[in-house]
Amino acid sequence: MKKFGVEFFVGIFVLMGTAALAYLAVDIAGVSGDADKRYSLVARFDNSSGLKEGAFIEVAGVRVGQVQTIALDYDSFESVVTMVIDKEVSLPEDSIASIRTAGIIGDRFIKLSPGGAEEVLAPGDEIFETESSISIEELVSKYIFEE
Repeated sequence: MKKFGVEFFVGIFVLMGTAALAYLAVDIAGVSGDADKRYSLVARFDNSSGLKEGAFIEVAGVRVGQVQTIALDYDSFESVVTMVIDKEVSLPEDSIASIRTAGIIGDRFIKLSPGGAEEVLAPGDEIFETESSISIEELVSKYIFEE
């Protein structure tokens, strides 16, 4: 009987550990069940190097969404970024999307700067004003090899 009690508590401990790992995996992956609380927007960039799917999106320093997909438009050779934004955030149609770096050598994210237009972006709309990521390698080579 004593052995059964020890095995029972070890089993409970293993189940709790497995549940905690599953929760952390879902949380880290950014998977959420609130698809109805978000809407998607599209932005086109000349260069989106360093930006990854799942990167966060900020407005005024507050995280309001994340990058869903990054694809190449084979006709215009632009990077097409699809973002999901919290429904509470209504962005004017003249908003600007910029790719920024978190810290000195940190991850890339998208900063949204709201404009002043009366009309707001609807789900599936495109942000036309964009600022691509800055490549430090290009800047350094420009100044080193500039004559």
